[in-house]
Amino acid sequence: EILEDLSEDDASSIRNLMSYDEKTAGGLMNTEVIRINLNLTKKDAIDEIIRQSEEIEEFYTVNVVDDDNVFKGIVSLKDIIKAKGNAKITDMVNADVVYVKVETDQEEVAKLISQYNLTSIPVVDDEMHLLGRVTFDDVIDVLEDENTEDFLKISGVSEDEELSGNWIEAVKSRLPWLIINLGTAFLASAVVRHYESTLSQLAVLSAYMVIIAGMGGNAATQALAVTVRRISLYDLTDNQAYRTVLKEFTVGLINGAVTGLIVFIFAYFFDGQPMLGLVIFMAMTGNLVIAGITGSSIPLVLKRVGIDPAIASSIIITTFTDVFGFLLLLGLASKLLL
Repeated sequence: EILEDLSEDDASSIRNLMSYDEKTAGGLMNTEVIRINLNLTKKDAIDEIIRQSEEIEEFYTVNVVDDDNVFKGIVSLKDIIKAKGNAKITDMVNADVVYVKVETDQEEVAKLISQYNLTSIPVVDDEMHLLGRVTFDDVIDVLEDENTEDFLKISGVSEDEELSGNWIEAVKSRLPWLIINLGTAFLASAVVRHYESTLSQLAVLSAYMVIIAGMGGNAATQALAVTVRRISLYDLTDNQAYRTVLKEFTVGLINGAVTGLIVFIFAYFFDGQPMLGLVIFMAMTGNLVIAGITGSSIPLVLKRVGIDPAIASSIIITTFTDVFGFLLLLGLASKLLL
């Protein structure tokens, strides 16, 4: 009924849009775009742009097509205005542009717009016919939904739980991850049991174990969040992945040294044991370095083998930081303090 009240052109455009999956570029795109023929002169192109702009609210670039509406590239308004009077659009067109196919997933579209800092991206079919454009405004909701989805996955919560509100579904969603986490917690417990004699002689270490594990977990979560976000936005090359891990290693080393020094001072003044402070400093620094490396490298490895890094990373990383944190603290204490 609504379509019947519209003009034939508007109704046809809406029917075409409805034929595409709403989670693809076709479902997101706006068919109203500025398009000019590559054989037009500067003057004719400006006249054509002015004519088309009466029906299009905003545009920053002009799409260039041939006589068959095959997409050839884009040209900026600035280049058209600055060109000589007898210049042709074919001499100004930039063919090296980012575009998407109509069936491209909406998350990939959002990733490309964000990665290349685009205001809009052209949408074409398999024969390269220009169909429309997707603007940054069109993908804001997609980016927000993706952020929410990644956050819920890292937390071990289903993305549908927030809407359902059913406690049974909530339990089914969360319990498997808690059981897996429980299994990994036994590994950390085994480390503690191995150094039971050390703890019995140096009971003060138990207070610092909580600090070491907590700081390592927090640092790993920070590195994980940044890396997962980077993976979701960009297709990282091997060099970029290496630089990501190197950056988190450096951050972990500096943060570990600073926080370790603070705990060293605390242990020195309140426990009166400089060697204990040294052990804690070394354990803290080492654990935050491990947290940075694992928090960045594990999601990259999982992505490489085809596993969603947002789902599995947090469980693995928590195990690493707890186990290595306890190993460093108790192992160093048994060697240097006993």
